[in-house]
Order: sequence, then C-alpha cells, then structure tokens
Amino acid sequence: MSLYIDGSFLSDRPTVPVLNPATEEVIGQVPLATPEDLDQAIAAAVRAFATWRDTPIAERTRILLKAADLLVSRADHVARVMTIEQGKPLAEARSEVLRVAGALRWDAEDARRAYGRIIPSAGDTVLSVRHEPIGPVAAFTPWNFPAGSPMRKIAGALSAGCSIVIKASEETPGTAVELVRCFAEAGLPAGALNLVFGDPAEVSRHLIASPDIRLVAFTGSIPVGKLLAAQAGAAMKPSLMELGGHAPVIVCEDADPVLAARKAVAAKFANAGQVCTSPSRFLVHESLYERFVEEFRAQTSRVVVGDGLTEGVTMGPLANERRLKAMEEFVTDAVSKGATIVAGGERLDRPGYFFAPTVLTGVPGDARVMREEPFGPIAPINSFTDLDDALRIANELPYGLAAYGFTRSSKTAEKLISGLEAGILSINHCGGSVHEAPSGGVKSSGYGKEGGPEGLEAYLITKRVSHLLVD
Repeated sequence: MSLYIDGSFLSDRPTVPVLNPATEEVIGQVPLATPEDLDQAIAAAVRAFATWRDTPIAERTRILLKAADLLVSRADHVARVMTIEQGKPLAEARSEVLRVAGALRWDAEDARRAYGRIIPSAGDTVLSVRHEPIGPVAAFTPWNFPAGSPMRKIAGALSAGCSIVIKASEETPGTAVELVRCFAEAGLPAGALNLVFGDPAEVSRHLIASPDIRLVAFTGSIPVGKLLAAQAGAAMKPSLMELGGHAPVIVCEDADPVLAARKAVAAKFANAGQVCTSPSRFLVHESLYERFVEEFRAQTSRVVVGDGLTEGVTMGPLANERRLKAMEEFVTDAVSKGATIVAGGERLDRPGYFFAPTVLTGVPGDARVMREEPFGPIAPINSFTDLDDALRIANELPYGLAAYGFTRSSKTAEKLISGLEAGILSINHCGGSVHEAPSGGVKSSGYGKEGGPEGLEAYLITKRVSHLLVD
C-alpha cells in the first residue's frame, strides 16, 4: 500500500495498520502523507491540469477506456483485495469492481458530448456558451465502497479534463491503490491523478485551503460534509456533497407484501447495511403488516453471515469496531423504548466484527434507530393506516437521499413519486446507482449529482463568450 504522487508510488512514510474486519488481524500498513506530500500532490495536479485539459478528447477517452479495460481484467484480484480489507462478500466486491469500470467508460464517453452552443446574435457578433474543466479537484471518500466512491470522483474529474488529488479511506487503501495502478499503466500523465492517505481532518483542511484547488468533492457523513462544505464556502469554492441518508420504504395497501419483503431484505443486508441508500425505515400498511414481517423474518433467516471469502456467505462483517458498538447501542435503545426483536439483535460470538441481521418491530418514533442513520444490518418495521401519514413520517427527518415504495397502482405510484422528498426514488424494487442516471440527495443529504450527464456538470465551468468580429 502506498501513496501515489506525481506519477510515483511512495511508501516510506509513517504508517497505521489496516485490519481484516472478518478476523481482526493486521493485513498491512498504510502510509500517511506529510504536509509536504500534500503540497507536492497539489503542485503535481496543477502542472498536470495544463496538460490533461489540452489533451484532445479522443486521446483522453482512449486512456480512460484502457484503464477501464485493465480494471475489468483484474476484477478477481481487486475484488479479493476489497473483501479482505472491507469485508463484503466476494461476489459483491467483484460486482462493484465491474460496475465502476462501467462508470468510468460512461463518463469517458459522455465527456465527448459536453456540448456548448451558439446563440443567435447581432450580425457582427458570435455569442457562444462553452464548457471547460474547472481545474484541480480535491476529493474525499469513505470505506464502505472502496472502489465505487473513489471511482465516481476520479472518473468524473478526469473525463471532464480536470486533475485530482483524492484522499481515500485509510481502512480500505488497497482497493484505491489498485484503481490507481490501472490509470498509471493506461498512460495517464503523471500528476493528473494523485492518491493520498492521512488524518482526515488535517488532509482535508490542507487541501481545501490551497488556492490551487478549484472544487471539493466528498462522500460521507452529514456532520463531516457540513464541515467540509463550510471550509469550501469560506474559500468561495464549489463543492459536491453526497452525504448520508435514512431511506424510508413505504409498502402500500395494494402492494404484494411477499415481493416487497424479499426485495427489501436483499437490499437491506447488502454490504451489511453499510450503504448510504440502504432501506432503513419500513412503513407497512396495517393490512399487510403481519404478512410482510413474517416474510421479512423468514428471508432474514436465510442470510448467511461470515467471512466474505467463504463460498455461500451473503453478508460479511461490519467494517470496524465502531460500527459494532453503534449497532448494539441502536438495539438497546429501541428495546428500552418498547421495540420487539424479531430476529438477530446482537453481536455474533466469533472473531471479527459480525452483527446478526436484525429485525425490530413496534419501534417508537423517538428511538434512535428511527431518527439516525443506522448504517448497519438493522431493519425497524412499523405499520401505518393512512398513506398521507406515512409520507409525513417518511419526510419528517432532515435526510433526503433515497426512498422506496411498493404499490400495484399507477395512481398511488405517482403520489409516492410526488410526495417523497428524496433525490433517488425506486418504485417496486430497491434499485442501486446506474451509470446513465444521476444520483444525489436533497435536504441535509447533500447537493450535486454523480452519474448520468449531470455527473460531469460539477467538474465543468460554463463560460459565455461574446466575440465581436473585426477585420
């Protein structure tokens, strides 16, 4: 594991250990960037921006597509690295690797269509609108998607013609290093992509304060996002914030409760619930409640918990000890307020950060798990009588990243679509992110989009040009 600055891999720095969450064993050491390293990374990004910005789009696309091809060819290896350091089952890890390779291809090709326009004007004037790369980017990503989160920033920035300094998570550094290797071997100019690790507060403060950084991109928690957005705002820098959520699931009176429960369980326990868009508050019509809970419990009992490298495992460990303690606190609080444990509810008695897939019913609205993003394998399920009341409950929190609804009625579906306050909405399934469409939140869940044509917008500036023609 190493830093990557100005085209060179660097490892002779102070380090911190990296743990396998399935065994709690040390699997490596990650080097921490010094202030001097950060300054070198910024300087390299500035130099490379001048080159990469002016590289013809066909050549930029060729390099990025080659990096995507290299990543696909190494999918099995990168997935194994990811599972060992993050814990998710190997099949999930491989799917993530292939998905981000697809995202890179999408952004690289979509950058060819960052069209401007010519506006009809006076005969002696050409009035146009042009889109240009914003400049060097500072990006910060978490540990839950070790390939997905970094690649969304890297692909967006590089495809738009920007350079980037990215601080990936110190808990999952190996995957980020493997991504960088693909770009380096594809021929990306030195300095266009720089990877650093270090104390999150110190690194973010240092990078954001630099006048050479033109955009701040972050995925993570709401409190940290607000802090970084404030730092960026103080320096008059735009920012892209993909923050936490607490996604409601509304199962309407006319829905199929069995279908809804099966799809919800598959989504809830993916990546052990450590997903910003994970369904995390279930509101089920009272007429379907018992059937839904029974099917949800039955499907939960089929989740196989274990080391992600073991065949047949469908849910791995939590990423660290902090998440385990948080799950225990959520359950203890909910039960103390009157909730019932239908399944799970405790840490598994084995090495590693394993917590049983947990189902709670009758959870009071003031329980912490109903107010705070659980970010783990806990599913609180409550009933409702009136859909308007369910919508009110769904919208009363400050979160607005994702939401889900199940109904057989197109009229009810439209009511859900117009009524749910979320940047990402799925009806009759629990859909994940896709390359061709934007993802992002509203309210305290952030602003800006990743994916789709909108995904490049943050990395581009819009320039109006009025050209008076002269002889």
